[in-house]
Amino acid sequence: MPPRPITAAQVRRDFNDLRAVVHYAKAAHELGLWASERLMIERHFPDRAAPLLEAGCGAGRVCVALHALGYQNLTAFDFAQELVDQAIALAAERRASIAFHHADATKLASHPAFASARFAGAFFLFNGLMQIPLRRNRRRALRQLAAVCAPGAPLLFTTHDRDHSPAERVSWRLEALRWAEGKQDPRLREFGDRRFSDDCGDTFMHLPDRAEILADLAATGWRHAEDHLRRELAKESASVRAFSDECRFWVAHRA
Repeated sequence: MPPRPITAAQVRRDFNDLRAVVHYAKAAHELGLWASERLMIERHFPDRAAPLLEAGCGAGRVCVALHALGYQNLTAFDFAQELVDQAIALAAERRASIAFHHADATKLASHPAFASARFAGAFFLFNGLMQIPLRRNRRRALRQLAAVCAPGAPLLFTTHDRDHSPAERVSWRLEALRWAEGKQDPRLREFGDRRFSDDCGDTFMHLPDRAEILADLAATGWRHAEDHLRRELAKESASVRAFSDECRFWVAHRA
């Protein structure tokens, strides 16, 4: 039997896997906010009393750290129940009052907790948006986030970037040749997709180029404001660099 194409159900299973749960829970307990994340959040979300939404909250690394910085009106969700449970436990341990939900970013507006919501801003960090298979589904998630945010609300998210280094550009030129010859990993459905395995489990990730994200924002109710590679924003600690590769920060505003 040939390998099956990657689906959202497979990605959910990967995140509910014990190895992934331990990996993200450890980061939530020990790593906290990256310097670049804190800089961009404090720059674009200065009102600590505003209702804010974190999509793809994982085990609570970002939202629990934000609560400690004085952000007091936080709502967060993830589509992996095991990670939501870890986030709830961490928030209880840190005495952080955060509303957590088990929800799918592509179906957010139909969820009872979000049907009438109008958040003042949202973030989708650590490349969470890019772990949704298929571009049409990532666009659906962006539209759903727009539906629950007030006009003008900022959205902060991160992606990888296929062009961020000469080595990366060479790698993707070779990958393009494989796709042209039909020799790509049969589990992958779109150019830019990757699936890899390590001690933390199996991970799906779509790696876009800048033009792709600009087009997706324009098509889904968001106005691009700015974007920066992480290295342009802050010098991260060795532990952060070990946890995450280079990425691009994006800021857009709800049209």
